[in-house]
Amino acid sequence: MSTRSLLRPLSAIACAWLLAGAAPLYADNLPKSDDVTGALQWRQVGPFRGGWATMAAGDPSRPDTFYIGTAGGGVWKTTDAGRTWMPTFDKESAASIGAIAVASSNPNVVYAGSGQVAARYDVAAGNGVYRSADGGKTWQHMGLAETKHIGAILVDPHDANTVLVGALGHYFGPNKERGVYRSTDGGKTWKQTLFVDADTGVVDLAADPSHPNIVYAAAWQVRNYPWLSYFQPNAGPGSGLYKSVDGGVTWKRISGHGWPTGSLARIGLATTTGGRVYAVVNNATSRKDSGLYRSDDGGETWQAVSHESWLPNDYFSRITVDPTDRDRIYSAGQSIRRSDDGGKHWDVFKGAPGGDDYHFLWIDPRNTQRMIAASDQGAVVTVNGGQTWGSWYNQPTGQFYHLGADNQFPYWIYSGQQDSGTVGIASRSDYGSISYRDWRPVGGDERDYDLPDPADPNIVYGSGLGGRVSRWDRVTGVVQNVTPWPVSSYGQRPTNFKYHYTWITPIAFSAKPPYALYMGAQVLFRTTDQGQHWDIISPDLSSKKEGATGCDGNPTAQQAHDCGYGVIYSIAPSPLDNDEIWIGTDDGSVQVTRDGGKQWKNITPKDLPTWGIVSSVDVSALHAGTAYIAADNHRQDDFRPHVWRTHDYGKTWTDISAGLPQDDFLSVVRADTQREGLLFAGTDRGVFVSFDDGAHWQSMQRNLPTAWVRDLLVHGNDLIAGTQGRAIWILDDITPLRQAQANAAGKTMLYTPATTVRVRANENRDTPLPPDEPLGKNPPAGAIIDYRLASAAKGAVTLDILDSDGKPVRHFSSNDKPAELPAERYFAKGWLGSPQTLGTSAGAHRFVWDLRYPRPQALLYGYSIAATWDSDTPLTPEGPLVLPGNYQVVLTVDGKSYRAPLTVTMDPRVTLDRDALAAGLSFSREIGNALQQVWQGDGEVESVRNQLGELQKKLGSDASHQSLRDEVAALGKKTDPLVSGDAEISTNLSAMNDALTAIATDVEGADRAPTDGQRQAFAEYKSNLDKALAQWQSIRNADLKTLNDHLHAAGMKTVTVPMADQIHVEGPADSDDVP
Repeated sequence: MSTRSLLRPLSAIACAWLLAGAAPLYADNLPKSDDVTGALQWRQVGPFRGGWATMAAGDPSRPDTFYIGTAGGGVWKTTDAGRTWMPTFDKESAASIGAIAVASSNPNVVYAGSGQVAARYDVAAGNGVYRSADGGKTWQHMGLAETKHIGAILVDPHDANTVLVGALGHYFGPNKERGVYRSTDGGKTWKQTLFVDADTGVVDLAADPSHPNIVYAAAWQVRNYPWLSYFQPNAGPGSGLYKSVDGGVTWKRISGHGWPTGSLARIGLATTTGGRVYAVVNNATSRKDSGLYRSDDGGETWQAVSHESWLPNDYFSRITVDPTDRDRIYSAGQSIRRSDDGGKHWDVFKGAPGGDDYHFLWIDPRNTQRMIAASDQGAVVTVNGGQTWGSWYNQPTGQFYHLGADNQFPYWIYSGQQDSGTVGIASRSDYGSISYRDWRPVGGDERDYDLPDPADPNIVYGSGLGGRVSRWDRVTGVVQNVTPWPVSSYGQRPTNFKYHYTWITPIAFSAKPPYALYMGAQVLFRTTDQGQHWDIISPDLSSKKEGATGCDGNPTAQQAHDCGYGVIYSIAPSPLDNDEIWIGTDDGSVQVTRDGGKQWKNITPKDLPTWGIVSSVDVSALHAGTAYIAADNHRQDDFRPHVWRTHDYGKTWTDISAGLPQDDFLSVVRADTQREGLLFAGTDRGVFVSFDDGAHWQSMQRNLPTAWVRDLLVHGNDLIAGTQGRAIWILDDITPLRQAQANAAGKTMLYTPATTVRVRANENRDTPLPPDEPLGKNPPAGAIIDYRLASAAKGAVTLDILDSDGKPVRHFSSNDKPAELPAERYFAKGWLGSPQTLGTSAGAHRFVWDLRYPRPQALLYGYSIAATWDSDTPLTPEGPLVLPGNYQVVLTVDGKSYRAPLTVTMDPRVTLDRDALAAGLSFSREIGNALQQVWQGDGEVESVRNQLGELQKKLGSDASHQSLRDEVAALGKKTDPLVSGDAEISTNLSAMNDALTAIATDVEGADRAPTDGQRQAFAEYKSNLDKALAQWQSIRNADLKTLNDHLHAAGMKTVTVPMADQIHVEGPADSDDVP
């Protein structure tokens, strides 16, 4: 795709600064982000496959209303029992939810605790408690920001303002803001009522349903580390159970009398009537003592009920008691299991192969048939006690960590979805919106990279858990494991395996043939034959030291560093040189080879923290030696952004974090592929842009929901974002950012449109997908025209499209009123879109020309079946598409014109036959001319007939007017053939309109020459039209003239034939619905 230029009034088209290597902007008065990005909008691509739902709750007073908290997508709400879900948290400052509670005394009051608590590598932090007083429509932040991870919220059943919060606290370091907090004013003020120590927080709360002042709190001493530490216990002496008998004001630790001893890990709680308490206990000291414990006397004594191995788990552990049967309990885990005898025996209640991984089950206390389950796959609702469940394929809450894209048109995006599998999804659908028809699995494991083979997009390589690499063949669907060492070390102690990996197994392709594929462990692997053979092209690139000690047990950070726990986390082959490869490790180093791996050089910035995860390395496509790195150090309780640049192969580095929020850590930094100094950064809460090589940063969030942006990918003119919790998004056409000028304030500018591919908005011919079907958005179909107004226009803003000869193609004005075209709308109004207008206010504007000539005039238009809800249902015919070629855009504002070139290219999927396209355009114009004649002729006839009808009434029954009455009647009868009859040979102008508009719609909808059938049918109808117009002309010249002479002689008003601009076509009458 070509770049765009900025052109001053009537200046030359070629501007030297536009070139891809245009210098970055270092001026103090950089363009303000809104001045450039104000018209840009992110669009959600999908997929609509649910991601991790951490918690769920229902509204007992509204049977179809439920809420879910998600691991990275905020709070969602359904009011139709899960058929559709709406996000309620997109603009809040936290995306990860660990707890949610609906006040039973006032169900409009909802509390959400941010920050998830499950022991997982990608656990995301929050910033405290939120409260809604209107059922999730709006939220208010209520403090406790430093709690970071909240595991439970209890609301007093009689007072929506009295609330307890169980705060786990910081996952990666000690802090005092943890334990139990209590508020009696709806969260305006808080009091910490339980504090164990700086390393122990509270993960669960449960209140006796009969005596809500009796509350139990599960304390958990847990710490995660920079490395993948699944082999280390999440336990400590601080873990335990506490009880309060005064609503959480004071607490007492429970011990003895059957309660397990030792170093405990996560504890899950549930209470029921009669003082019964259930606790799932994970015992790190004695695995055999882990399991389900029960007390029937309010925690005074305990008995072990079950030691099933699947019960205790630091990832799950929550249990739910049936509100009407204290012996019926449900355990959330890989599946949901149910016991009907207080936990002694269990059966699988819900679950599927692969493990859905359930985290919570909520049961309506008023109707136990109503349930909602929160799982890694999303949330599902049942209203019949689990006999059937809703779908999680309607929640765009998937977690995506790395992006790939191919070079097809439209291009496809590839990524692994945490917990669910893999995704290849089209960036654009031929059918108006991106649906389930436009994405597919691509054979790899969940979560990791999925990269198309640069030489063949039908082959996709995916990385997965523990070093697995798969090769997927789209043609056959066959998946082959092509990993260099097919032994998984996932979650195990690194020193126990030949090759080890972390949460992510990085892979990358070289930029040029033969397209080597690289894979990272503690060494770098390379294959050039699709994984049949691999070579190791590096030494151990971790920080391993010979003779290191303390490698077993629970090593310190320094010991783990020296023992070689670190691995390659990011791989960045140079776009300019296949022999140049940069890598970043998770233990805090950056290294490069410039000879294909023969020699490696450690070029780590001196201020990059040890164990700072080098989450991305991006090598410039414009200048050799230039690279950018992002380091994520939040796993050492450091949530600051860390990002550097180098222009000399890492000899020197510059910290470029200034201007980024100091409490938002970075996961990715990407350099634009066309403009030097244009950078994009993804943080744990959004996206930022820099126009000056990182010296300054500005938000580019726009309409993107708050989310952890794990990866960004510049692809052609687009910027793609992969989020951990809100699926995949695209910012279409970033070329205005590539042309942003310093000192732009006070200037009106027209940006040269990017090269535009000639496509139609929607090719659907099936019944449209219903409004409640979840859909991703398509990009605009047509030429995207961006401009910026220095100040509000004083008059109309106009936009003209000219062809290569300077002839007008299309004209638009900000004064244009929505066209009121005659058409019968027989469907809900929501299927109609809002017409776009040319903006006249100061700032950035975007307008899309659909690449069509003006719509032909017609008596009646039809609504196309190629429709998408709340977007558009086009009227047909729409007007023919222009031919591929060069055009000119002219923007006129307050008397000044600004020009820019526009190139339209053919859809690359279509074999270009210019003669055929030209024939189609010429034929469309012929039909358009005929339709114009039909429209004008029918308008004249109908006007005259209406006047004749009024004249008959005026003449009345007076015998003196009998001659005139007969003459009027005869004239009217003579026009009858022009307005009646439906045979093909009739001269009914209205029937001709229907036939001609159908032919016009078919011709403009194809990229081939008109068929013989179309030409023959048109010739016949054109012949009929000529006959009809000849008849009408004869009537006008003879019969009507004679009548007017007689009317004039009688002193009466004559019958007039309207001019074209006086014709008004009435809307359609009801039509027959023919099955």
